Amino acid sequence: MILAGHWLGLNSSDFLSSFDITIQLGAILAVVILYTRLLLKNWHLVYKVLWAFVPSAVAGLLLYNFIKTYLLDNAAVVIWSLVLGGVVLISFERFYKPAPEEVGVTQITYRQAFIIGLWQVLALIPGVSRAGATVVGGMALGLSRSVVVEFSFLLALPTILAASAWDLFKTAGSFQATDFGLLAIGFICSFITAWVAVKWLLKYIKNHTFTAFGVYRIIIALVAGVTLF
Repeated sequence: MILAGHWLGLNSSDFLSSFDITIQLGAILAVVILYTRLLLKNWHLVYKVLWAFVPSAVAGLLLYNFIKTYLLDNAAVVIWSLVLGGVVLISFERFYKPAPEEVGVTQITYRQAFIIGLWQVLALIPGVSRAGATVVGGMALGLSRSVVVEFSFLLALPTILAASAWDLFKTAGSFQATDFGLLAIGFICSFITAWVAVKWLLKYIKNHTFTAFGVYRIIIALVAGVTLF
């Protein structure tokens, strides 16, 4: 989204930075609808998700001003993050070996949840995929791709909800009336896109690796580097 803003020639502003954060609430609604039944039947999973959220909550509060002021609209940071993240995904897939006994998402331990949460802290750097960071962290623990992807989606619930709520609390007072209409449009588009993407990815990852996503990240970074600099 940051690169898209640069490609569209949008001027950097507090609203644009907030837009990039808060429209992801639409994606959260899609995850809530898809996973409500699972969460209501497994409260221990809810507690594990909240436990995994703690590292990002603490780091986000401490680094909020720095990230929004110096990193959030920095195309160079995004491009380098895309490249490095792509290389990590491709390299990691070559050596990844799942644990002999596969566990379900409800069987993830509190220790595993917290470690995945530590990996999510890396996503405070723009361009570092939140899903990508948590997926690599979970796979490093020997969890299967499908289980880690599901847990990553669930971890997005408190993470993005808290980030959006905090950002709106800090900046909504400076928005114009028309800005809220733009946020609503972004919210709807985010919801539709996430609904399709979540269902597709869960099917895709059962028979494929994340290598293609690593290649995609590198290609996008190269295109951005050529067109923006």
